[in-house]
Amino acid sequence: MSEQLTKLLLIISDNDGINDKSRLARIVCETAGLTRDRSVFYCPEYAVRFSSSESHSFGNTVASLSRLQKYDDRPFVVCLVTPEKNFCFIANSTFLKKISHSSQDLRTNNIRGSFNGSDISREFEGIENTAENIERLFDIHAAIGFDGNLERLVEATNNISPTGIKFEVTDEARETILSAPKRAIEFVFSGDAVTLKSELDERVSKLKNEILFAALIENVNVRGRVIEYLIAGEDEELRQKLIDALTSNKGKGLPPFKTDNALGDFAKKFDRFDTETDVKTKLMVLNSNPKAYNLDKMLEFLAQERSIFMFYFVGVDPTRIVNTSLVSMFQHDLLGATILLRHWAGRNSRGVSQFEGRTINDLINTPNTDINEKEAEQFLREIIEL
Repeated sequence: MSEQLTKLLLIISDNDGINDKSRLARIVCETAGLTRDRSVFYCPEYAVRFSSSESHSFGNTVASLSRLQKYDDRPFVVCLVTPEKNFCFIANSTFLKKISHSSQDLRTNNIRGSFNGSDISREFEGIENTAENIERLFDIHAAIGFDGNLERLVEATNNISPTGIKFEVTDEARETILSAPKRAIEFVFSGDAVTLKSELDERVSKLKNEILFAALIENVNVRGRVIEYLIAGEDEELRQKLIDALTSNKGKGLPPFKTDNALGDFAKKFDRFDTETDVKTKLMVLNSNPKAYNLDKMLEFLAQERSIFMFYFVGVDPTRIVNTSLVSMFQHDLLGATILLRHWAGRNSRGVSQFEGRTINDLINTPNTDINEKEAEQFLREIIEL
């Protein structure tokens, strides 16, 4: 947890029993040197909103969705002041169940409405929403971001029909999906895996300076998309425009571009295998949770007899490419570090997944292709049943 956020939570807990949100806000603001934006106090590391109630439960209006959008790139903390204790929750968009007030016209292109304290999830995928877990929960949110939550909030708020389609697993598809770990083991020990990694490594080596420039981009989602496109994008003209922008002004004024919402970034067919590889960049100095995959898209792809789904991790430090690693989605450590975001998903989806960042660092520093076939099959059975 950052020093500044730790300091905030300590000040708040030291003032348990103050029972005066305005007084507590003044103490926090003066001690931590925060800037006020109406009811929100903020600094580069976090934003905080103070509220009060007689108990741990509260239905008060917290903030407008448009105001949250301004601060959704950092932990958005709600401090609830009660007579005996001050409670802290994280209220970034990932942890909102819906929008309550003046939200009838909420659309992805019309951000409006406010959320209440009761709209904040008090538990997320088994993680309790408490002060102790704010950093852990924010790491999950950071990979999704405001844009990744907006469509879900519109759907949940206005009962709009979901746009996603839940993949229907037939008996034939189930058999093919459950054989995917065996296929993956055959692939990772084949010469095809060596060929795939060599081709991706060559692309990284050719563009290493541009990748290091892109690593300076602050927005985690933009940074990841740019680097992934440099390595695996198909439009050479667009790639050159990105390169020009990165080398001339270090990522400012990037040309508009949109990546396909596909399972992988790089597709390659071999004699026996059809591979999809998702390129993931990891800043080794940051503890972040990269996005993994949409569970329905993953099942749909693995229902194809020759399918192989891989991850290509690129570890970046401020001055160098640390290492690269090509591993199956079923790699033992990676599978154990896969976080399933089922409760977050819309009604027509099994959900999405993320990876715990520390495991990615380990796989980059010490590549490992081990796959436990039975463990992977059980994982797939659980996903199918969602």
